[in-house]
Amino acid sequence: MNSPEDDLSEESRRQRETAPDSADYAWEDVERELSHPGPASTDSNQTANATQPDYGHVSSTIRSFDPFSPLIMVETAFLASAASLIWLVNFYFPTGPILRIFFPIPIALIYLRWGNRAAWMGAVVSGLLLSVLMGPPRSLLYVMPFGVMGVMLGMLWRRKATWAVSVAIGAILGAFGFFFRVWLVSLLLDDDLWLYATTQVTELTEWIFVKLNILVQPSLPFIQAMIVTMVILNNIVYLFVVHLVAWFLFDRLGNPIPRPPKWVQVLMEYEE
Repeated sequence: MNSPEDDLSEESRRQRETAPDSADYAWEDVERELSHPGPASTDSNQTANATQPDYGHVSSTIRSFDPFSPLIMVETAFLASAASLIWLVNFYFPTGPILRIFFPIPIALIYLRWGNRAAWMGAVVSGLLLSVLMGPPRSLLYVMPFGVMGVMLGMLWRRKATWAVSVAIGAILGAFGFFFRVWLVSLLLDDDLWLYATTQVTELTEWIFVKLNILVQPSLPFIQAMIVTMVILNNIVYLFVVHLVAWFLFDRLGNPIPRPPKWVQVLMEYEE
């Protein structure tokens, strides 16, 4: 015969088996509340969202200007390698001024898209790549002036400088690059290329004076000033053509540069 305590324990065990599981019912209530929130939960969510500021636009802005963003690094590496490839192809298979026009374009595009740091990194990467493929001296001939020129043009275009300002500054930088090239090649060849250039220009000037019946012996300062003037004029024409190419190309890439003077638009039959 069972004792009263045993009867009570057996009855309580049967009640637990037949009674519904409160934990299961509680979990079902939670799932139902999450899938179909009621008015109270909806109001609480709206209140929570109202009290918490939205940082979505801030995070996207930070990501777009993150200097270590994969997109920035990939585009910078791609455009830097494109600039190096243009220089490499033009060096071994010269096609005249066609490829030379595009020397500073990729670096300038990096500046317009990603800013100062990415542009300088692109110029440095182009120099390092060319130093591996062609040697350090030839890589320096690209970095100065064309790599630095690309950074400078990108900076001026991003700050909406006029064509007169950017062409003038670019021409001065290109002239410095010409004399840097003369100095570096003279150092490598152990010969004075500046003296050679002065001699050639002197002979040309004397021939012109004879044809014009000018009985004057050109002086050395006059010859050197003539060389500097010719170099600057050549760079002005070069920078003007670079601006034309960048004007048509960057508009289609979504990174427009400042508009040219009105006479250029009329000459190119381009009306906005």
